[in-house]
Amino acid sequence: AGVYCTICALALASHAKTSFSDPGAVPQGAVPIESAFDDSHPHHMCSVCQTYKPPKSHHCRICNRCISSMDHHCPWMNNCVGAANLKHFILFLFYTWTGCAFALLVFMWNYFLCNSEDCMFTLVLVQLVRAMTVICISALLFTSSMLMNVTYGIMTGIGTIDRLKHKANNTINVTDDEPLDLEDIFGIGGYHTWFIPVDPIFPDYDRVMGYSTTQRLLREREHNHLGGGGGGAGSLSSQNGSSIRPSSFIGQYDPV
Repeated sequence: AGVYCTICALALASHAKTSFSDPGAVPQGAVPIESAFDDSHPHHMCSVCQTYKPPKSHHCRICNRCISSMDHHCPWMNNCVGAANLKHFILFLFYTWTGCAFALLVFMWNYFLCNSEDCMFTLVLVQLVRAMTVICISALLFTSSMLMNVTYGIMTGIGTIDRLKHKANNTINVTDDEPLDLEDIFGIGGYHTWFIPVDPIFPDYDRVMGYSTTQRLLREREHNHLGGGGGGAGSLSSQNGSSIRPSSFIGQYDPV
């Protein structure tokens, strides 16, 4: 009972974190990270938000905001799943799957495979076990499908929305996306934090989110100028930290 209650508590906590955490909303003052100026790809702007639109971000018509590395809008969470809360969503699926599998094993051992003389159950208990078995099997199949979908996205670096677009355009095999680094999902706070629904500490917040702000870039530039050090693995901006004004790039309006 203690193990099952712990699994349920972690699943509920992960659900709450996914629902109420910021999925990675792009702020009004967002600007491209410095490494984005080194490539030849144009910088896009959202035609609805009128702000810079980072790569792999999408505008959610339900939330009415752009989400960094948006995977999809989850109606079960009433929130988008993006770069900032993907960890919590994965943990919710994992603990829900684990809880359902554990419950089915308990039912199988104590009910379906019980053939001793002590296996006498009331009608209410029989109907309750049957109903819970159906619910657990349904939830197990659903979460298994979602876990495979998320695993595919991690291995290919292509989110659900982008994958559907590639399939519609028949370009699923010509993408140059790279697999996601697990530290960009679960953070660098230690492996023990990967299984706890706490906010991850990203190795480079701006790179994971796909955008920066003028204030962060200026602050990083001053830090590098005074300290003479470069941006480390935990810096909030790019390596050389030079300032970028929002007007320093020409955006192309992009459909939502």
